[in-house]
Amino acid sequence: MSSLRVSVLDLVGMKPGETAGSAIARTVETAQHVERLGYTRFWLAEHHSIAGLACSATSVLIGHVAQQTSTIRVGSGGVMLPNHAPLVVAEQFGTLASIYSNRIDLGLGRAPGSDQPTMRAMRRDLRTTGDDFPELVAEVQQFLGAPRPGQIVHAIPGEGTRVPITLLGSSGFSAQLAGQMGLPFAFAAHFAPQYAQQAMELYRSNFRPSEWLDKPYAMAGLPVLAADTDAQAKRLLTTPQQRFLSLVRNQAVELKPPVESMDGLWNAGEREAVEARLALSVVGDAAAVKARLQRIADWLGLDEILAVTDTYDQADRLRSYEILAEVAKGIEVRAAVAA
Repeated sequence: MSSLRVSVLDLVGMKPGETAGSAIARTVETAQHVERLGYTRFWLAEHHSIAGLACSATSVLIGHVAQQTSTIRVGSGGVMLPNHAPLVVAEQFGTLASIYSNRIDLGLGRAPGSDQPTMRAMRRDLRTTGDDFPELVAEVQQFLGAPRPGQIVHAIPGEGTRVPITLLGSSGFSAQLAGQMGLPFAFAAHFAPQYAQQAMELYRSNFRPSEWLDKPYAMAGLPVLAADTDAQAKRLLTTPQQRFLSLVRNQAVELKPPVESMDGLWNAGEREAVEARLALSVVGDAAAVKARLQRIADWLGLDEILAVTDTYDQADRLRSYEILAEVAKGIEVRAAVAA
């Protein structure tokens, strides 16, 4: 049996009043820390016009993090492909792969990562449904692959780099497509846990071996907060709880200090909405985290997790990743089992 791989999904969260530069410096420190711990990859998300997140220029951030690390894979979690021309994506990631050989991942998503006014500002066609996502993915693959006879437009750099592609999703659409294309699939269980099992079942049932994979490779983003005691971890959980509460209220999603209790900060409906988003959280001391992760990994048939760890104090985040790295060594990758 192989051990569960652990990686990081980073949204470059900002504290109230903090500059983007300070948040990005913290992201670099985190990447260097998890690289020393033996994490597989460090991915950066794409979100636009969201106060509290400094991850809009994803490819720029990837280059910055890759420059200041040496072994960990760095990539996108993910590039929202409908926001970008496939040629430009291929050129950007082909350039990154040319500089940081064999360390760049291209995770592709179908969602806009923004609201309608922001989409309009990005010059997106608001009538777009995402139904052309399969064609867009195939176009990126083509630009990153070997040139074809008669091909007129080429991604330079990019052509022939064959940057590894993973499809990301929070529903069944991308899960099914990833299976049909024989690509790895990463599910966004850090904010859409209710669809996780269905998506993974669709991925596996639709999987066809390809030049990239001979069997499914399943990943999931999970909220992870590990601490030296359960009480400490549960207190740290109030930071992501406050973030999702702000999201529910359409407020800035900045990192706020943990509190002793969420009572009085939310009403019953808000609490239900926040807890639904965090239903697959992994919270506790080392023993609790190991047991919870093993159950989730078995249930979803995971090969790898992308830990999303939102803390106000950087020391708490780094400690959480230390605990996760240690306990993951004892978590076995098994076939999916019924809940």
